[in-house]
Amino acid sequence: MSYPQTVIAKFGGTSVADYDAMNRSADVVLADEHVRVVVLSASAGITNLLVALANGLEATERFVKLDAIRKIQYDIVERLANPQIIREEVERLLENITTLAEAASLATSTALTDELVSHGELMSTLLFVEILRERKVDAQWFDIRKIMRTNDRFGRAEPDVATLAELANQQLQPRLAQSLVITQGFIGSEAKGRTTTLGRGGSDYTAALLGEALHASRVDIWTDVPGIYTTDPRVVPAAKRIDKIAFEEAAEMATFGAKVLHPATLMPAVRSDIPVFVGSSKDPKAGGTLVCNKTENPPLFRALALRRKQTLVTLNSLSMLHSHGFLAEVFNILAQHNVSVDLITTSEVSIALTLDTTGSTSNSDSPLTTSLLTELSSLCRVEVEENLALIAIIGNKLSQACGVGKEVFGVLDPFNIRMICYGASSYNLCFLVPGDDAEQVVQTLHHNLFE
Repeated sequence: MSYPQTVIAKFGGTSVADYDAMNRSADVVLADEHVRVVVLSASAGITNLLVALANGLEATERFVKLDAIRKIQYDIVERLANPQIIREEVERLLENITTLAEAASLATSTALTDELVSHGELMSTLLFVEILRERKVDAQWFDIRKIMRTNDRFGRAEPDVATLAELANQQLQPRLAQSLVITQGFIGSEAKGRTTTLGRGGSDYTAALLGEALHASRVDIWTDVPGIYTTDPRVVPAAKRIDKIAFEEAAEMATFGAKVLHPATLMPAVRSDIPVFVGSSKDPKAGGTLVCNKTENPPLFRALALRRKQTLVTLNSLSMLHSHGFLAEVFNILAQHNVSVDLITTSEVSIALTLDTTGSTSNSDSPLTTSLLTELSSLCRVEVEENLALIAIIGNKLSQACGVGKEVFGVLDPFNIRMICYGASSYNLCFLVPGDDAEQVVQTLHHNLFE
C-alpha cells in the first residue's frame, strides 16, 4: 500500500552537527505528520575528516583526525539520556574507520575512500534514531545501501533508478505505515556489494531519488539557509529570498555553483513533478523556497551564481582554418580522458573551453593530467589559465530580450572578462573573471540588477 502524502525530509551536515542541532531537526520532522522518510548527511566536519584519512596519513596526523571524529560524535552520545544503548554501535563504526584509515595510509583507492567516507552518514543516522526514540517516537534505522544500487564509478557513482524503485517498494514502502524511517544520504552500493558514494552534495540527490521511487508528494531539503536567494547572502548581504522558483531556474543556479542544491538533485523531482521545498532547520518558521515545475510571470533576471576554481584551456591551431574534424578530434581526446567540458567558445583558429573542477570526492582536483596535455599539445598549442571564477546570470528568455548585454556589461567596465557564453541557453548568460575579482563583480551586478 502507498502511504498517503509521503514527504521525504533531508537534513544537511549543519542540521545534524551536534546534539542541539539534531534536536532542532527532530522538532522539524515531528512538526509534519506527512514526513515518513528522513535522509541525513554526516555531522558537519566529519566528511572532510574522513576524506583526509582516505588520502592516507602518517600515524600522528591520523590520530589527530580520528580524535576529532570521535569528539564530534561522542559529544552527541554523551548527552543522550541512555548513552550506553548506542555506545557499542558507535564504537564499532569508529574501529572500522581506524582500520580503514590504516589501510589508506599504506595504499589509497577510490573504493576504499567511499567505504571510509560512508561512515559519516552511518553514524549520524544511528544517533538521530536514538534522539527520536528518547522522545518516544517509533523510528527505524534503515541501510540505504540495500536499495540504492549504483555503478562502480567510486566517488561519483550513478544510481540505477529502475532497481531503486523496485527495491524501495519491496523494502521501504511497507515500513512507512509502521514507523518513521531514518536513512543515509550520499551512499549506495554496487553489484559486488561494495559501498559507493554519489559525489559531494549527494544527500539531496538521495532524497529526490527516494521521492521519485516512493511517489512522494514533496521533498524537503533542510539546510542552514532559509531558502534560495538571488545570490549568496555571504557575498551580498542585500540578497533577497526567492519564494517560488521554477525547476529550470533552480537547476541552472545549482549547475553554476549555487550551494543550496546539488546540480543533479532536481532531476528525479523534475521527472516526477515533485515539488522541492528548501528551508532552514535552525529557523523553520522563517519559511523558504518552493521549487516547482512552473511559476507565474517569471522575471528576466532571477539570480546570480558564482563558481570558483575554474580552469580555462585555450587550444590554438592554424590548421583549424577551413579544415574539418579538428573539433571532433579535440573532443575525442577529452572523452578518452573522462574530462567534461563546461563552456566553450570558438573562433577561426582557436577553441576556448572551461573545465569544472568542483564536485568530486576524488583526491585530484585538476582533470588536466600530464598525459592529456601531452596529447592535446601534439595537436595544437595549449594555454592553461587557472584560478578563474565563473559567474552566471540566471534568468528567463534572456536570449530573446533586448539590451541584456548593455545592462550586464555596462557596469563591468573596471573588470577583465576572460570569456563570455551567451545564447546557447535562454536561462543563463555566463562569463569568466579572475578569481580575485569574483566577489566584487557579483556585488556590482547584484546592485545593478536586483537592488
